[in-house]
Amino acid sequence: MSQKIAFITGGNRGLGFQTALQLKDAGVKVVIGSRDLVQGEQAVAKLRAEGADADVLQFDITKPTDYLAAYDYFNSKYGRLDILVNNAGIAGGTFPGTGPEHSAAEVPMELLHKVFDTNFFAQVALTEALLPLLKKSPAGRIVNLSSILGSLTLHADPKSPIYDSKSFAYDASKTALNAFTVHLAWELRGTKIKVNSAHPGWVKTDMGGPQATMELSEGGKTSAALATLPDNGPTGGYFHLGQPLPW
Repeated sequence: MSQKIAFITGGNRGLGFQTALQLKDAGVKVVIGSRDLVQGEQAVAKLRAEGADADVLQFDITKPTDYLAAYDYFNSKYGRLDILVNNAGIAGGTFPGTGPEHSAAEVPMELLHKVFDTNFFAQVALTEALLPLLKKSPAGRIVNLSSILGSLTLHADPKSPIYDSKSFAYDASKTALNAFTVHLAWELRGTKIKVNSAHPGWVKTDMGGPQATMELSEGGKTSAALATLPDNGPTGGYFHLGQPLPW
């Protein structure tokens, strides 16, 4: 079976949905993971109306049992997985009546654990669960949805555009996810699997807000490009629209 098979977590809306839409042009069969099956089915109907080959799998990134269910689904139906887009994630929340989100000096431990559980630990666990299927692909691709807010270099530079954009729990979770990208890419360096981090941009999603600078239609471009890299493409990198970002 020559058609590539992709799994996009949180693919029923926002950046995940746009990534699925972008992969249509590459002829990829996309399975979107959605916590709410009805919403997932509605998203699939929209994708199919646009000409995409799409299905939905009820999937909650916070439930380890769903990782095994996803493995069984792809193993029984396709015998492999070609593309994993770790898209699902949360921003966390603000403290009532206080300043910036996720202040490093005052972050509640409960919030820190919640954000890391979803944005980091769950991504690692799901990837580990599906890695045996990705190794069966002739050209596996893993895309970790990061953010420019995960860049330690830019956070430490007073001249950078994100210097005053400090949301500790979210930012640190994306920095940790970037570390996973680097380490996993090194571990898989002798295989055909490529692992990269994607910064989609500041996009007008529910998380990005209406003041964001990029339209939703542009939000899936970086992930889709990294998901369909050629054999001579990069691995272990951190990119936005084809341009590398500093760690």
